[in-house]
Amino acid sequence: MDRVTAPNQVPPVPPAELPSTLGELRAAGHQYRTVKQELRDNLLARMGSGEDRFPGIVGYEDTVLPEVERALLAGHDMVLLGERGQGKTRLIRSLGALLDEWTPVIPGSVLNEHPMHPITPASRALVDSAGDDLPIGWLHRSMRYGEKLATPDTSVGDLIGDVDPIRLAQGRTLGDPETIHFGLVPRTNRGVFAVNELPDLAERIQVALLNVLEERDIQVRGYQLRLPLDLLLVASANPEDYTNRGRIITPLKDRFGAEIRTHYPLDLDLELSLIRQEADLVAVVPEHVLEVLARFARDVRESPSVDPRSGVSARFAIAAAETVAAAALRRSGLLAGASASAAASGGGAGSASRPEAPVARIGDTVSVTSTLRGKVEFESGEEGREIEVLAHLLRTATAETFRARLAGLDLSGFTAIVAEGGAVETGELVSSAELLRQVGTVPGLAKVLDRLGLGDAPSPEEAAAGIEFVLEGLHLTRRLGKDVTDSGRTVYGDRD
Repeated sequence: MDRVTAPNQVPPVPPAELPSTLGELRAAGHQYRTVKQELRDNLLARMGSGEDRFPGIVGYEDTVLPEVERALLAGHDMVLLGERGQGKTRLIRSLGALLDEWTPVIPGSVLNEHPMHPITPASRALVDSAGDDLPIGWLHRSMRYGEKLATPDTSVGDLIGDVDPIRLAQGRTLGDPETIHFGLVPRTNRGVFAVNELPDLAERIQVALLNVLEERDIQVRGYQLRLPLDLLLVASANPEDYTNRGRIITPLKDRFGAEIRTHYPLDLDLELSLIRQEADLVAVVPEHVLEVLARFARDVRESPSVDPRSGVSARFAIAAAETVAAAALRRSGLLAGASASAAASGGGAGSASRPEAPVARIGDTVSVTSTLRGKVEFESGEEGREIEVLAHLLRTATAETFRARLAGLDLSGFTAIVAEGGAVETGELVSSAELLRQVGTVPGLAKVLDRLGLGDAPSPEEAAAGIEFVLEGLHLTRRLGKDVTDSGRTVYGDRD
């Protein structure tokens, strides 16, 4: 994706009290600072106030963020190396929030030139002629971020610029900066520019960035423009791409002041925090179900059946939580339809029954193995076994959560339900009321629900979610039997 601002973003309106001329700006005591000076000063100010420096970035507090802060304080351009879905782009985009909220610009300047530091001949002439009466505009920090997703077909013109033949035809000379149609990098002058997946950029195009990083000038069509660009350049790359599929050319690597490795969440709590923060859930997903999905994502990453070089994105667990929530919402809708049909056919009880609230159960997690397999790169020897591998890892994650959450509790009340030929039937179209009716009063249920974080007075749907989790955990620990009927329902019974 190419961007200088977010799609369809409307620039904020500057406050009326800001200076409107260069003279008023000087009288207000404004001092010109480079982008890197702005970032350094504002970062130090946030450190001093205790304010969150990188809102929304989870799991990097003690590892990646200190390195990023050191790079910013040193004034270094940086490249972030990490597998897909580690939040590299999100971290890069958060850097713009460290810029001044408003910065003065010369109105109409394509390069966002500062009125106290014009860089093009036309702007310098304008400042000289107008003096303190020069009108100035104000640019919000949200408009000072540029981004380019590197692709093999990216051209020098896209990044740096090209000669505009129409302007040449109007009589300007070839060496005149006014003949240039500037690319994304110069248009982000006095801002932060990001190149995502830098190794995918053709090597000859990477060469075009050399002067931008070191000499801070640009070359177009064989002639050099001495335009001292002022920006922070940040790139992202996958370590595998960095060495094999593509590469960052050595002179360009040398010009980045900092190379920072990112990573997936280091522990389960961070994985859970990320899911809670990012997932857009259309139904209630209890904590124990989210924990299963977090463990599942971590088990997939560590599985020998999965290609470790491509990684398993954090989006995997987020999408899994959203899929499970959608399955719960679908059950709620189907049960409402079944109730309405029963009422219409003369079953009065259906119309009076309580609507099923959408609450996810452990059985809803089965849906993620088929819908999310495209997010995982498997080793070549696992072709045709993808769903089988994921299903096994999901069962493992469920059993791990069961042991972690309910270890030490007396669950004999649940095994007693199916003793002597009894059974409990659950599944996608089994309502919470029906499931609770089958199990009746279970000794120890209150302690189980408390351990699962469902509270002292759970709703019927939450109680059903807790009961189904216990039944599945007992099956996975070989204390209950389990069968799946042709209609898709799950029957828990005695192992014998």
